[in-house]
Amino acid sequence: MNASGSTQDALLIEPLPVPPDAAVRVPGSKSITNRALICAALAPGTSTVTGALVADDTTAMVESVRGLGATVARDDADDAFRITGADLSSTHAAHVDARQSGTTSRFVLPVAAVRVGPTTVDGSAQLRRRPFGPQVDALRQLGARLEELDAPGRLPVRVTAPARGGRARIPGTESSQFISGLLIAGPLMPEGLAVELTTAGLVSRPYLDLTREVMRAFGATVEDLAAPPGRYVPTRYAVEPDASSASYFFAAAAITGGRVTVEGLGRGSSQGDLRFVDVLERMGATVVREATRTTVVGPVDGLRGVDVDLRDLSDTAQTLAAVAVFADRPTRVRGIGFIRGKETDRIHAVVTELRRAGLDAREHDDGFTVTPGTPQPTVFETYEDHRMAMSLSLLGLRHPGIALADPGCVGKTYPGFFADLDRLRTVG
Repeated sequence: MNASGSTQDALLIEPLPVPPDAAVRVPGSKSITNRALICAALAPGTSTVTGALVADDTTAMVESVRGLGATVARDDADDAFRITGADLSSTHAAHVDARQSGTTSRFVLPVAAVRVGPTTVDGSAQLRRRPFGPQVDALRQLGARLEELDAPGRLPVRVTAPARGGRARIPGTESSQFISGLLIAGPLMPEGLAVELTTAGLVSRPYLDLTREVMRAFGATVEDLAAPPGRYVPTRYAVEPDASSASYFFAAAAITGGRVTVEGLGRGSSQGDLRFVDVLERMGATVVREATRTTVVGPVDGLRGVDVDLRDLSDTAQTLAAVAVFADRPTRVRGIGFIRGKETDRIHAVVTELRRAGLDAREHDDGFTVTPGTPQPTVFETYEDHRMAMSLSLLGLRHPGIALADPGCVGKTYPGFFADLDRLRTVG
């Protein structure tokens, strides 16, 4: 049985018969898609976003901007979304359901705070458990009136008066999404926005770079952590493939000694997670970087364990945990304590599941250590977390008996993941 089959309620991943020699094209970037969709929704007129990801998280954004008053149409023939901007001066009450999407909710809440009418932002039970306190506090500093309807610092939140703007103080060590959301709304605040960090550190800085890049593409002015009053303009915008999704295929090459090329993702990419290939290179893989594609070739003499800080590419931490199982010495991952507040506590979850397979993994406040070993046949729990499922599936490419509970959770960002993983069985 291959990756497209199942054992009862679990999905069995069968080992690759030979090292892969394949080229893949992963779906559009979730991070870029959601930034482009919300910036388009803030621009008067009609924008076109091509190459966008179609998955649970981006569907959540589409439905959310519709809830704010934007019009969104999908043109499958042109692989495009056409978005007509919302009227933020409307006094009608609005309700936004961000489902399980942290990105959507943390971008939409500040936008709700520049809308004249009252807006309620809510999400799934899982999203209601995730923290929002720092962003809620920042919006109150900017003059918005917000009411937490259930628990402090949690969704659902109702915004009943808009933000005037100014200076907001917020920690930089919990989630860059809080700051990205503020920056996106900043140009539409009468006094603009200046963000002041209350911490020495700033996690996931490349995602803030990505936010600024997309904002500028839609006509906004933004510098570092400040956005003066301004406006968005309708734009045609192309989304590149997702670097976080590509990490699983780069990792597959590294752990099997194969060769995998990801098309459409090359030297010009603005996504920080493409730097995951730098980590694989340190571990002994060969990386070929071209203008429009990137190739990883696994080492013939095995991988080396590393000590690495992943604070700027934390979505690849679980991928690296799977790769570390096949190295020659322990791998220590640092700087990612904040991922405990993601879809699940990703540090605890990945350590728990590796131990379930009989591997030596240790949890630290800021990350984890994985000692190489041979995973035993296991049905891994996936914690409603797409990245848990995609990362742990990599172990099954080398060892039999690896299966995943609730494999459908990958639909959050990559509905076709297992079909694409199965294509690694086609050599050449």
